[in-house]
Amino acid sequence: MPNVTFVLKEPSSKEPTLVYLLFTYNGQRLKYSTSQKIYAKFWNEEKQCAKETKKFPQYAEFNTLLKNLDNCINNTYRNLINDKIVPTPDKLKAPLNELLLKTNTASKKDLLSFAEELVNNTTRKEGTKKQLKQAIRNLKEFKAATNHSLHFDSIDLDFYDSFVNFLMNKNYGTNTIGSTIKNVKVFMNEAVDRKLTTNLQFRNKRFKIIAEHSENIYLTKDEIKKIFLLDLSENSRLDRVRDLFVVGCYTGLRFSDLSQLKEENFIDLRSKVKIKTEKTGEIVVIPLHPYIKQILEKNNGTLPDAISNQKMNSYLKELGQLAKIEDEILITSTKGGQRVNETYKKYELVTVHTARRSFATNAYLADVPTISIMKLTGHKTERAFLQYIKISQEDNANKLLNHPFFKAA
Repeated sequence: MPNVTFVLKEPSSKEPTLVYLLFTYNGQRLKYSTSQKIYAKFWNEEKQCAKETKKFPQYAEFNTLLKNLDNCINNTYRNLINDKIVPTPDKLKAPLNELLLKTNTASKKDLLSFAEELVNNTTRKEGTKKQLKQAIRNLKEFKAATNHSLHFDSIDLDFYDSFVNFLMNKNYGTNTIGSTIKNVKVFMNEAVDRKLTTNLQFRNKRFKIIAEHSENIYLTKDEIKKIFLLDLSENSRLDRVRDLFVVGCYTGLRFSDLSQLKEENFIDLRSKVKIKTEKTGEIVVIPLHPYIKQILEKNNGTLPDAISNQKMNSYLKELGQLAKIEDEILITSTKGGQRVNETYKKYELVTVHTARRSFATNAYLADVPTISIMKLTGHKTERAFLQYIKISQEDNANKLLNHPFFKAA
């Protein structure tokens, strides 16, 4: 009896892996790539199909395709036998290839379907995938609300104007809208690279990624000291968050690197930290501030285990409040096309990334050479670096007090 089974190419892989169709007949076996990829954790080995889980929302379409391939090869085999034709691998593959071609052609002409497939199979970082998924959700909502076609050929300036207007009506901020447009461009660029479309309207200068200057904060050295000196002996949760944050404030490392630091990264009698950064792949060596040395001593030469970025952002606001970092900060932004002024206590705006920004800004104010700071932060141009740091008018004036230009002749 002919038999069809579906197996994963690499069942132990942590990345999406191909699904193969195995067809045994007359003592022979045909191995055929379905061209479909799936994470092993979403595969039901017993049922030979995708698990029905919200974490893999494409499971229904995925399993339907596998079922169609199963039916296709069985029907092809029976038709060949009935017509007294010897089933050969090429004769069995031809209808399968045709079925996949029709399926892929139908789905890949549509931006939304292609984007979902791309994100499902991407190996990009979780943070990037989260942003791409948010863009897909907005495209779905846009299509449902406007009935606008999302065929590749329809991604033009009319689509751009309608989509931006739709996002503005959702009261999104300018930078959030810009980020969404940027990811639409990511999808379209990928489609062009794969020769799925020749539409280049999205590269028109009017199809732009809108942005406005974001008002981010940094913590002064005195504010960091307040956090460092907090007595958290009765609160281990905040204690470990505080330690990691202070290390970030005096190394400038991204959270992805900070969370990977081990005892072996602290070298030369714990006078420096050395690490290959995840984002750029560059090796950086940073002198250790006395606060970091005290934190290492307290934690037996290493750092506390990191928690999720989201939880850490929440706990940092608790720390800031305990340290009484309560200056009022006025944030002006554009939401829904309108300028909005909002006032916050400074501790409400503290996030994991505040540590890196504080490092760069405080080092600059302390007259550490800009090129040396850029070597650690990864900024490629001084212009980009100066846009990144946050200096108030008063900070700038204080920095210039001892400049020869402002001294008596």
